[in-house]
Amino acid sequence: MKVLVVSDSHGDRDILTALIKEYQDKVDGLFHCGDSELEATDTVWDVFKTVQGNMDFDPDLPLSQTVDIGNERIFMIHGHQHQVKMTMEPLLTAASEAGASFAFFGHSHELGTEMQEGIVLLNPGSILLPRGKYPIPTYVIVETEGKEVNITYYNRRFDPVPGLQAHFTRS
Repeated sequence: MKVLVVSDSHGDRDILTALIKEYQDKVDGLFHCGDSELEATDTVWDVFKTVQGNMDFDPDLPLSQTVDIGNERIFMIHGHQHQVKMTMEPLLTAASEAGASFAFFGHSHELGTEMQEGIVLLNPGSILLPRGKYPIPTYVIVETEGKEVNITYYNRRFDPVPGLQAHFTRS
């Protein structure tokens, strides 16, 4: 599996169309973890899977999504509903209940990746307004091969960000 994950674009539709143009035929799926500030009828959602963030006011955007790609199950939510700024426990529980091996989320604008209880918890950061230790607008490419999971953060120029990679071996 190879997927792109982005979040918190806050009205920057141009970066989403640029990501579509660059990656649509190179990945198995494109995921947006909320706070796009776009309508549910926007054509970018013909390509991206998305969820409703706390700054998305179209009630037709789903609150969460569970998507299967190959042998992988992905649970996606914005994060404000699961208190991700304070703890990963509610997100981990929801992903586990969904039978997911990945939980993609946004909201904090702070990038981060960790594995807990066999589930990869991934925040791609914000593609527009990053916060935290890495003030770089980012998105992520997640690649799996068997038990191996490789995560690489990229900047808006489609370049890998030095030092922002993660690797996990699942049991």
